[in-house]
Order: sequence, then structure tokens, then C-alpha cells
Amino acid sequence: MTMTAPLAWPTFAAGEDPVETLIKLSRFYGTDPSFVLAGGGNTSVKVGERMYVKSSGIPLATIDRSGFVVLDRAKLSALAEADFDTEVESREAKYKAAITGARISVAGGSDGRPSVESLLHHLVPAKFVVHTHATIVNALTCTVAGPKLAHDFFGDEVLWIECVDPGYTLGRHLKDALTKYAAAHSKGPRAILMANHGLIVSGDTPDEVRANTDFVTGRLAEKLGSQWRTTAWAKPGRIAEADAGPLVNVLGPALRALMADSASPHLKIATFDDSEIVRGLVGSAAGQKAALGGPLNPDQIVYCTSFALWIDPIPGEAAAALIARLRTALAAHKAKYRYDPRLVLVAGLGLFAIGEDFKSADTARQLYLDTIQVMAGALQLGGIQYMPDAKREFIENWEVEAYRRQIAKAGGNGGRALGKVALVTGAAQGFGLEIAQDFAAQGGHVVLADINLEGAQKAAVAITAQHGVGRAVGLAINVTSGASVQACVAASVRVYGGCDVLISNAGVLKAESVKTQSEKDFDFVTAVNYKGYFLTVQQVAPILAIQHQARPGYLSDIIQINSKSGLVGSNKNGAYAGSKFGGIGLTQSFALELIADGIKVNSICPGNFFDGPLWSDPNNGLFVQYLRTGKVPGAKTIADVKKFYESKVPMGRGCRTADVMKAVYYLMDQAYETGQALPVTGGQVMLA
Repeated sequence: MTMTAPLAWPTFAAGEDPVETLIKLSRFYGTDPSFVLAGGGNTSVKVGERMYVKSSGIPLATIDRSGFVVLDRAKLSALAEADFDTEVESREAKYKAAITGARISVAGGSDGRPSVESLLHHLVPAKFVVHTHATIVNALTCTVAGPKLAHDFFGDEVLWIECVDPGYTLGRHLKDALTKYAAAHSKGPRAILMANHGLIVSGDTPDEVRANTDFVTGRLAEKLGSQWRTTAWAKPGRIAEADAGPLVNVLGPALRALMADSASPHLKIATFDDSEIVRGLVGSAAGQKAALGGPLNPDQIVYCTSFALWIDPIPGEAAAALIARLRTALAAHKAKYRYDPRLVLVAGLGLFAIGEDFKSADTARQLYLDTIQVMAGALQLGGIQYMPDAKREFIENWEVEAYRRQIAKAGGNGGRALGKVALVTGAAQGFGLEIAQDFAAQGGHVVLADINLEGAQKAAVAITAQHGVGRAVGLAINVTSGASVQACVAASVRVYGGCDVLISNAGVLKAESVKTQSEKDFDFVTAVNYKGYFLTVQQVAPILAIQHQARPGYLSDIIQINSKSGLVGSNKNGAYAGSKFGGIGLTQSFALELIADGIKVNSICPGNFFDGPLWSDPNNGLFVQYLRTGKVPGAKTIADVKKFYESKVPMGRGCRTADVMKAVYYLMDQAYETGQALPVTGGQVMLA
């Protein structure tokens, strides 16, 4: 859902600008998740006395010239000889100042912070340097027998570097290792393997970089075999499907609420994964032991935190008991490790990845999927080598990684829906689509649910392209079918962990006289507008109730998009008006019942939305229907019908999405409002 498709090997022209070549190389490896995930990895090119190196926090997959910092190599050479303090904070401050001080300002270049591994890139003698965290390579760098196996597999063609602190310490360690290697060999190593870290490959041409990379990964693929990602877990156990769905529907909402900061006005995102790779880990004793052993590499620490939380389900456990147990387990985890977990592993079920938004949660999920594969490969090679505690604590407290995380999440937009998840029915087009678009523009995540799945998915893709990864998802729903509604709500919980707002917008209209309207049309309107509202609330309310149970002060919202026809009768439109009157009855009844679960229930009654397809569709819109049925006396054209209805509005125009969204956000913000039918009619309907 969030990965860029890997690129084909680029074409490199003779005499090409070296930086353009570096951009192509960076994107090639940066778009391949088997080499790079999130903001990991870095690249560089040496051009005379200058070196272009990736700026910290910039993703390789989309990097351009502005993503590279230009450094003075003479200053880097001096840095390689510098003797900094052994005290960590002082050493790192001086190192950061030194690499920042080596920066050269050039047109089009980055003014950001140079990669912390800039010294490493300078010391590797070849022109192009590509440092990645290749999954299959880290299966070797994270195994207890790594140095021996590296020699067995590659002989002297690859240099092994023991696990040391990144940055200055790694650079100095590499300098000494390369000096010793050069004394014993006529040419440099084809690759450098860094224990619990990753792979460095260099070359004077792109083809040389690729050949050296393929040499390492190809040899490891031969040694590990095609099933190396899963063989470590034997035959994993699995919770029965009938129990799995209900358990996800409790755990997702509960984790969203329990892991939210007490001062935060919104909940977390908790995205779920039960793919084959995950099931292998959580379904076996070997997987549990591997998962609880600690982190394997810096990326895991940065994006997933060092330790995941493991939960064992108890058959038949009530939701309240499970929530209480989760609360205790989370508190104990934080007391022990100082950090909340970003991964919650549930035995026999799957994993939940937690984040402030979908992007951060899904990044943690992807990085942990990679970690699971590394653990599986390391076990096959003889056993997992976890990061030593001192090295782990260095990364946990390292200011550089805090900076990288800050850059990676920069640019998030605020707004009145910030941190909220909305499920909008009837969202593939018209009013529902515009509601979803506005919700995303205001910082929220949105589920576009519609019987037109293709339209909902297409709209969701457009929203994510504009507002960011994972901000919208399109799901199928038929609001007249309880099973369909249940499946849609369950799918939305798997993506986001729950929701904060249900906007029940799906609606249809068949305008005709009571004397002639068919039973089929009456049933259709009633099923969508009335029964559909009931069924959707029935499935969403338990999810919202779990969130309130986990965080009692938290209030969520159900908002029905009703109509002015729910407040006053509508001539020759009885089926529609009746369904909408009934909807307000449901709203008032739901409000009385569900406030105990922290759920506010209100209706918004818009005036005529003339610009949308409901009214303006040239084939079956209301203007056409009303003209055809003679609802407007004397009307000869669609324009006559529209003018007639506009004249009924004191403000002289139809309702617009912006008018309705103001009402939506008002109801969300107002903690002391439930059971109301709020008119947004331009004065056409005025309540006594």
C-alpha cells in the first residue's frame, strides 16, 4: 500500500553528470524494499575535492539533486584524523559540528544535515558508495556466526566490521580496518558487511556497484535457499477464524485508545497485519523467543522501538478483561523499557503497528516485517545476534536519529480533523466524496465506503496522492446488507484500528406520487436510507464503545447526513421524506442509548445540494425526475425546476459541502450535543 514499485536498472550515458548518475543509483536501490525501507540507507559520489552525500532524513526512493549535501573532502580527511572525547555527548556534538562545518553551499544542493555516515563514505576509496540495509544481507550480519560465515561464503573479497556505534566511531573503526585490508590485498574489498547494521558497496561505475551488490546477495541466496524467510518457524499455530475477527475488533480500538498520550485530543492509528510472514513469528514458540530477544539493527530501534509487546490471548476472555490486561501490560512495558511499544504481537493472531498516523504506523509494520525475515534467516544460519545493550542504548538516545525521525514526519498538516478516522458511506461520488475529501484536507484519515468499490478506491487513491500515504482507503459496502456492513467495518479496523466518526451519508431518492410509486421503489429507498443507517450504526457502535471503555473520557461521533425532508414533508416524495423522518427517530433513539458508550449521535439536515449528482445528474437527477413527474407546476425545462427550488431558499442558493462540513466539525467539537437534527438549509427550514 505504501511502497514505491522497484525500478528497472537505469540507463547511464557516457559523460553523464556524476550527480545525475548518483540520483539514478539511489532511486534504483531506494525503491527496492529488499534493500531500503523508510529513510534508511545513504549514497554518495566523489567529484574531485567534493563529495555529494544524502541529506539525513531524505528518502532514497524519490531523491533529487536537492537531497544531497556537498562536503569538502579535505575537511573530512581532517575529521578522520581528529581525536574526539570518549564521553559520548561531547564526542557526538563535536562530530556533528565537524560534518556540518564541512558543508559547501552550492546552487541546487541541500542545506540540510549531512548523513551521519558521511565520514564512512569519504573513507571508502571508490567513486560511488551505496549503503543499504538489505534484508538478506542482514540475515548474515545479525547471526552469531557472522564473521566466520562471511569468510566461508566470500573469502577475502568482503570486509567484516564488528558492531560499533554509528557515526564517528564507525568511521574511525572503518578507517583502521581499510588500512589493514589494504596492507594485505592489492585492491579494496568488493563489499563491507557491518554487524547488526547493513551493507556497503562501492565502485567507480554504476555497473561495478551493481556487480558487487549482486555478488553478495546472490551468494547468500544460494546458501539460504528459496524458503529462508519462513522455515525457521516450522508449522505456526493460528487462532480459529471465527475467533480472530472479533479479537481484532477489540484489540485494534483498545490499542488506539490505550496508547494515546493522555494529553492528546485524538487516538493513535493501529494497523493490523496477519500475513504469512507475521503468522510464522506469532504462531510459534521459536518466534516468541526471537521477538523478545531485543533489536537487531538501528532501523528496528528507530522505527519500531527496541522491544515489541507480546500478548497471549485467553479463550473466551471478555472485552473488559482484555482491555484491563492490555492496560497493565503496556504500563509494565513502559516502566521496563522507558518507551511505549510500536509493535504489539498477538500470539496466533498477528501484529498491530502503532503510530500517530497511518504513515508512521505502516512504516513500523514494514520495518518489522523486514526484521522478522532477518530473524528467520539468522536462525537458519545458526542463531540471532542481537545488538549489545550498550549499542542499543546509544541508538535509543542518539540525537541524530531523533533528527531523522523529525525530518521524516515533517510536513504533516493540521486541521479540524487532525488525528481522526472517519468512515463515510456513499463516498464514491457526490456529497459523500466531497465530505471525505474535506475530512482528509483537515488532517484526518478516511474510509470511503460505497457499493461502487471501483469508484471508492479511485477516489481514495486521489486523496492519498494529495494528502499523503494511507490517508484514505476505499472499501466495498452495501448498507442494506448486515453482512456487507460488518465486513466493511472489520476491514476498516484492520487498516486504522477503529474510527472516531461515522458519517452515514449513503442515500437514494425515488420521487413519485404515493398513488403510483411501486412497492419495489419504496422498499429500495427505505432499505438504503433507513435500514442502512440502522445497520451501519449497529456495526460501528461496538468499535466506538471499545475505544471509550479503554479511554473513558474520549467521545466519538455518529453523524447522519439526513435532509430538510426529514424535518418537513415533501410533496410527491413520500418514500424519501418518510425514510428521513425515520432516520431522525433513529438518531434520537441511538443518542439516548449510546451516550453511555461515549458516542454522540446527531443528524445534519442539509438543504438542496443542487450542484451534486443527486440533483444535477442529466439522466436521473432530481431536476430531471421532478420535471418528468410534474412536481413543479408550469416547469418546462430543468432550468425552470432549478429556479423554482432556489427561490424557496431565503439565501437564494443551494446547500454546499462547505456548509455541511462546518456543521460536521461543530458537532465533533461540541461535547454537549447529542440527539439533534441540525438544519443547514439557508433558512428554508426554520425550527421553532
